[in-house]
Amino acid sequence: MFKLKATIIKDIRILLRDKVGISLMFVMPIILVVVVTSIQNSTFQLVNKNRLSILINNSDTGQASKQLIKAIGKIGMFKVSQVKGPQTEKSITEIMHQRDAMLGVIIPANFSARVSAKSKNIAGKALTSFGLQGDTVKKVYDVDPLTLYYNPILQESIRLSVKGAVGSALQLVESRETLRSLYFSINEKQLPESLENEMLNNKTAINEIPVSKDGTRITPNATQHNVPAWTIFAMFFIIMSLGGSVVREKVSGSFIRLKTLPTNYMVGLLSKQIVYLLVTILQAAVIFSMGIWLFPFFGLPALNLPSDLSALVIVTIICGWCAVSYAICVGVFADTQEQANGFGAVSIVILASIGGLMVPSFAMQGFFKSAADISPMHWCLQAYYTLFLEGGKLKDVVNNIIPLFIITLVFQFVTFIGLKRKNLI
Repeated sequence: MFKLKATIIKDIRILLRDKVGISLMFVMPIILVVVVTSIQNSTFQLVNKNRLSILINNSDTGQASKQLIKAIGKIGMFKVSQVKGPQTEKSITEIMHQRDAMLGVIIPANFSARVSAKSKNIAGKALTSFGLQGDTVKKVYDVDPLTLYYNPILQESIRLSVKGAVGSALQLVESRETLRSLYFSINEKQLPESLENEMLNNKTAINEIPVSKDGTRITPNATQHNVPAWTIFAMFFIIMSLGGSVVREKVSGSFIRLKTLPTNYMVGLLSKQIVYLLVTILQAAVIFSMGIWLFPFFGLPALNLPSDLSALVIVTIICGWCAVSYAICVGVFADTQEQANGFGAVSIVILASIGGLMVPSFAMQGFFKSAADISPMHWCLQAYYTLFLEGGKLKDVVNNIIPLFIITLVFQFVTFIGLKRKNLI
């Protein structure tokens, strides 16, 4: 125990001298968590608060176009502003840049007339199919398509949402015109506004209920998604300090000198694992504490810890041990500190990418979806998500802990083989 205690004190002193390594292990992950969570929280609340600015150029003078503009404004997704006068593609693009608008729509001049003619034709066909006398327009022209301009910055998922929202508003206008035409053909009077609203707004409600293992109905927020994910990233980023420390001791001949002393190499490796495992636990504690108490001061949702705190501690320890094992393994096989830092940083980003930290695993296809299983970060993330998002207990994360434990043992075994081959033990 004396040898292990002395070695631990030595490793702590070495760690405290590494100011850059401490910054990478604590300061950078904290900044990363705050920035990413803030950005993603804004994205989550896009519909409710940060509406997309949309410019509408209405070249039509009828009622249908006015109803369409009103319907788009009621969606709640857009901040609507109108541009008067005829516009070309070039002019509307310039105005979008001037007003920093993400979207632009041009309503054609014959929009209302075409919608009205199409509605009367559909109503006439409907009456004829019922065996009633219905008027049909002999020649009906299709409604000219709306032109939707968008800033290329918008991602495809957002553009599809925008297209669907504008399409819903357009369908509402066309349905209203068809309903009015059909009612007038039967009753020879205008459709009452109250009946029209009742018929058009008679929609079945959709209840959204998150699936959880403990039966809770709390909707996860951006903090619940990001804090666990980037805590894992911070744990594995200790490779920048620990990997370099192992390389320095190899180069300086510390491992060789240990063979001439009345001690064992296992003491040195065990010491590093204990010290840096404590570092990873401290990282998790700091980031979780920020999520709980500091995030609300930034206007971000607070982090809600899982109900099973013992499971959270166990998962954190195993994740930290896996990160430490990987860092030592890289340090053993690297010949220089530059190799350890370079390979370590790149490999961590790759493992984070295929592990689901940057892109959700369910969105991956083919090879990358299968490759996620070999990334230790994938199993770490699934375990944390089960606890934070699904309200799981320890028994619910066993299937994630076992693969992570096996990967950790593989790292330990590969480290042992590397030390043997390099005659360091």
